[in-house]
Amino acid sequence: MDNLLSIVTFLPALAAAILALFLRGGGEAADRNAKWLALIATAATFLVSLIILAQFDASNTGFQMVEEADWLLGMQYKLGVDGISVLFVLLTTFIMPLVIAASWEVKTRVKEYMIAFLLLETLMLGVFMALDLVLFYLFFEGGLIPMFLIIGIWGGKNRIYASFKFFLYTFLGSVLMLVAMVAMYTDAGTTDIPTLLSHEFASESFSVLGIHVLGGMQTLMFLAFFASFAVKMPMWPVHTWLPDAHVQAPTAGSVVLASILLKMGGYGFLRFSLPMFPVGSEVIGPLVLWLSAIAIVYTSLVALVQEDMKKLIAYSSVAHMGYVTMGIFAANQQGVDGAIFQMISHGFVSGALFLCVGVIYDRMHTRDIDAYGGLVNRMPAYALIFMLFTMANVGLPGTSGFIGEFLTLVGVFQVNTWVAAVAAAGVILSASYGLWLYRRVVMGDLIKESLRSITDMSRREKWIFAPLVVATILFGVYPAPILDTIGPSVEALISQYDVAVENAQDVLHVANAGH
Repeated sequence: MDNLLSIVTFLPALAAAILALFLRGGGEAADRNAKWLALIATAATFLVSLIILAQFDASNTGFQMVEEADWLLGMQYKLGVDGISVLFVLLTTFIMPLVIAASWEVKTRVKEYMIAFLLLETLMLGVFMALDLVLFYLFFEGGLIPMFLIIGIWGGKNRIYASFKFFLYTFLGSVLMLVAMVAMYTDAGTTDIPTLLSHEFASESFSVLGIHVLGGMQTLMFLAFFASFAVKMPMWPVHTWLPDAHVQAPTAGSVVLASILLKMGGYGFLRFSLPMFPVGSEVIGPLVLWLSAIAIVYTSLVALVQEDMKKLIAYSSVAHMGYVTMGIFAANQQGVDGAIFQMISHGFVSGALFLCVGVIYDRMHTRDIDAYGGLVNRMPAYALIFMLFTMANVGLPGTSGFIGEFLTLVGVFQVNTWVAAVAAAGVILSASYGLWLYRRVVMGDLIKESLRSITDMSRREKWIFAPLVVATILFGVYPAPILDTIGPSVEALISQYDVAVENAQDVLHVANAGH
């Protein structure tokens, strides 16, 4: 089948257009139709993405199923996938039907709500498939708009503050990336990403206003892209927008934010920073490793003192993204493999934890940890599922959370043992806040009168969690499908990086000596 990538990318947008143009009127029937159309569209998108996976050849390290066409004003429409991006496409299409199914209780502006999520899916998929700088930037920035609306319209009482904070942080970070893209086009004469991956940007050191720039233009371009991707991840200390966005977003918004949107930052590092600016990555890499280690410990400690369940899980997300950036900038096979695996696993686990919060929030309309306790007495199925994902979040062997953390720590240990030692402390801290949350919410006697009539999970809720449970356990016990898919592409990326850094050693040594 031709144009598979375009079909997967724009199928949700087509469903959104049908909703906007043809679904008229209000009432329960219209709301129900909107939900079913969105669910069918996202499920169909997932099924088509499975065909992409079936046709994908992991041994081929280049871009596959490439689609090209001339676009407006001479710009290029170009899509393709490689071993690094194909799994993020699958993760996105896998999570979105679950997100729509989890939104069944939404009562206000249902049609607009579904349109926002469908458009968001198209824009997120475009980020992972775009092979042109301009196209990538349009998808990357376009995703801000539906997420801004989702938080601002369907969020909590401080939703306006949280939505503007989310938008401004992520948009301002991306302005520098746009400037770097213009510089890249000026230097290379093209916006074609595969061409840019083989282009050598200048790495000769120079001085600006008395400041010695080691690695030259590569370092400056790296920093410009870093500003955007670090905010998107988000990395400490530019992470403060995330807890507010999570707390105010509706449950489905939090799931998308944690499972997919944060991964765009990590994907950006792998697609742009390491392969295009290897010398800049080598210069700034040690700083990124320490920032990541600090993020893991600091945000884990902050999570320990939270009274809001969503905020605790949000800070946990920042900590787990610290393992991702650490693994990427270890710049070796185990580190990058672990970082990608951690992102995929975090998509399942963190998304499921936000769904767990949503289950009891729908019943009690509060996220305060103190409002709960002893839920195991009334909700045994919920207690079991919540326990599984808490353990996966902690990194228990046998769950997908363990594989990613272990591989990143192995990769980082080869580069900097002190960073690995500090990061390993985060494993103990994650166990502390995870088990502390679980004990206070689920264990003990059912003392609070308000909880005596609470009901266990419905059949719909159990069906939503079932795929996430299977994925978390399957890839924890048998990680080969993921590692085999990403392995050859990661190996090609690392070998290209090593060659570029080796060739630049003379420049770096001379610059260091002169400096």
